[in-house]
Amino acid sequence: MENQELKQRELYRSRGYNDDLLPKTEQQRTWRAINYFTLWMGSVHNVPNYVMVGGFFILGLSTLSIMLAIIVSAFFIAFVMVMNGAAGTRYGVPFAMILRASYGIKGALLPGILRGGIAAIMWFGLQCYAGSLAFLILIGKIWPDFLSLGGDFSILGLNLPGLIAFIIFWAVNVMIGFGGGSVLNKFTAILNPCIYIVFGGMAIWAVNLVGITPILEYIPTGVTQNGNSGFLVLVVINAVVAVWAAPAVSASDFTQNAKDFRQQAIGQTLGLVVAYILFAVAGVCIIAGASIHYGVDTWNVLDIVQRWDSLFASFFAVLVILMTTISTNATGNIIPAGYQIAAIAPTKLTYKNGVMIASIISLLICPWKLMENQDSIYLFLDIIGGMLGPVIGVMLAHYYIVMRGNIDLNVLYTKPGDYKFYEHGFNTTAFVVTVIAVIISLGGKFIPLLEPLSRVSWFVGVIVAFGLYALFKGKTPRASIEKKPAGQN
Repeated sequence: MENQELKQRELYRSRGYNDDLLPKTEQQRTWRAINYFTLWMGSVHNVPNYVMVGGFFILGLSTLSIMLAIIVSAFFIAFVMVMNGAAGTRYGVPFAMILRASYGIKGALLPGILRGGIAAIMWFGLQCYAGSLAFLILIGKIWPDFLSLGGDFSILGLNLPGLIAFIIFWAVNVMIGFGGGSVLNKFTAILNPCIYIVFGGMAIWAVNLVGITPILEYIPTGVTQNGNSGFLVLVVINAVVAVWAAPAVSASDFTQNAKDFRQQAIGQTLGLVVAYILFAVAGVCIIAGASIHYGVDTWNVLDIVQRWDSLFASFFAVLVILMTTISTNATGNIIPAGYQIAAIAPTKLTYKNGVMIASIISLLICPWKLMENQDSIYLFLDIIGGMLGPVIGVMLAHYYIVMRGNIDLNVLYTKPGDYKFYEHGFNTTAFVVTVIAVIISLGGKFIPLLEPLSRVSWFVGVIVAFGLYALFKGKTPRASIEKKPAGQN
C-alpha cells in the first residue's frame, strides 16, 4: 500500500504538481478526533461572533430562543463540515483539487479563487486589523504613552501606534499560516483551555452581577419582535451557519490530514457542538449581563473588557481574544488561501508561496480604509457567502449522488491540457446550477418578492444547488461521466 502511494505521488509530481497539492500518504494522515475537537474552538469564540449575538437581540427573540438557535446551528455546521470533508479524508486531497471533480480542471479556478482568494484574503486583512485594535488595548493597558507615539503622523488614515500594532499582529498571523495545520494544532491545544477560562469566567461574572433571571428576561431598549418567532429563529440559525460558508467549502484542507473518516466525524461534531454550547450560554450571558449591569446596551466584548479595573483580568482576556482571532484567521482564511493560490500554478507555486502572496495582498488592500465603510464591506462579504452556499450544494451532490463517493485521482491530477470529462475543463452544469441558486438565494436583496429567501440565503443556496445538480447530473451513470473523452460535456 505504501509503495503504491509513493508511486502515485511520483506520477503526479512528474505531471507538475508540487508536494503541497499531492494526496497525503497514510503516514501523513495522523489527525485524530482530539485534533479536530480542538481545531475549531477559536473560530467559534471570537469578537465578530460575539457582536453577532448582540445583533440577534435586536430581532426581539428571548435569550432562551437565541441560545437554543445557536446550539441547533452547531449540528448543521458539523454535518456540512463532516460530509463535505469526507472526500478529503478518503483521498488525502486538499480542497483546491477536490473542487476540480465538481467544476472541472479549469472551472474550479473561479469558485476556488472566490473562496480561497477574494473572500479569504479580504477576511484575513479585516481580521488582522480588527485584532490589531484589540492589540492596541493590550499595549495601552501596559504602556499608555504608546498610544500617543508619532503625534499627527498617519499613513492612509492609520496613525503610528495603529500601524505598528497592525504590522506586528499581521506578522504573527502570517507565521502561523506558514506553519500550516501542524502548527495550528499545537496553537489550538494551548488556546482551548484559555477559552474556557476566559469566556466561561466572563459568563459566571455576568450571572453573579445581575442574576440569571434578569439575563433570561433581557430585551434591549426600544426593541420589539418583528415577524414570526419561528422564522426569526431560522434566521438566527442561518446567520450562524452562514459564517461557516467559507470553511465548510474548503473543509478538505483539514480533513485531508485525518487518520480516517470516523476520527474527523467524531472530532468535528463533538468539537463544534461543545464549542457552541459554551458560546451560546456565554455569549448571551455576557452580552445581556454586561448591558444590564452597565445600563448601556453593548454588543462588543472588547468594550466590556475595557471597563474592567483589574489589569491582569483585562490583559489575560484580551490576550485570549487575540489568540482566537489568530486561530480564526488561520483556519478560515490564510491556510485555504495558501492552497488555492498554489493550485492556480501548481508547477510554480507552493503553499508557502501562496501564503506570502495572500498576506502581501491583504496589506495592499489597506483593510483599515475598507472598514471606514462597513456597510459596503459586509454587503460584499454577504454576497460572497451567498455564492459559496451553492458551491457547497454542488460539491455535495456531485460527490455523493453523481460520483457515489468515488473519485478517480488519475483524472483529478491530469496532465496539463488533458481534460477527461468536461469540455475544455469546465463543468457547464455546475456553473449553471450555481448561478441559478445564487440568484434565488440572494435575489431578495434586489427583488422584494424574494426577500424572505435572502434572510435564509445559505440554506436556500445549498438546498437549491444540491437539488438541481442531483436532478440534472444524477441520472447520468457515473461510469459514463468518468470515461467521456476530452471535448465532450
